[in-house]
Amino acid sequence: MHFETDEVYHVYNRGNNKQPIFFKEENYLFFLKKVRNEWLKYCSILNYCLMPNHFHFMLIPDIKACVEVAMANRVTNMQQLSQTIGKTLSSYTKAINNQNKTTGNLFQQKTKAKCLTNNPILKNSFSNTDYIATCFQYVHQNPLKAGLVNDLAEW
Repeated sequence: MHFETDEVYHVYNRGNNKQPIFFKEENYLFFLKKVRNEWLKYCSILNYCLMPNHFHFMLIPDIKACVEVAMANRVTNMQQLSQTIGKTLSSYTKAINNQNKTTGNLFQQKTKAKCLTNNPILKNSFSNTDYIATCFQYVHQNPLKAGLVNDLAEW
């Protein structure tokens, strides 16, 4: 993932082989606490949705997020926010594996970060505002579209 300061990103990932990543209510709360404590140092979160087998966040990185940090055994450096997201998912995976007495990857290998602003591919189809609003709605509508609830207030 590569971030630019003050751009809006849709960040998402799902369970390895589309398997669940949240198994009980406490898992959702634990994950959100980790995100709040670790990610908010580097970005503002506009919205999010945690689903049983995936998550979505819309966020805006700040200047600290885009600073490159040296990574051991790597040719290139990684940005602070990218490294932080990876560490969050790794430590969450360890906690879930411990809880469930399992081993292995919980998430798919690559967390995606799609820039919703300053994206030349999208400029012909949508205005930035329209695309951000569409993504915002998409993230919030996820539980309803997946048939997990009949009313979003239930989620």
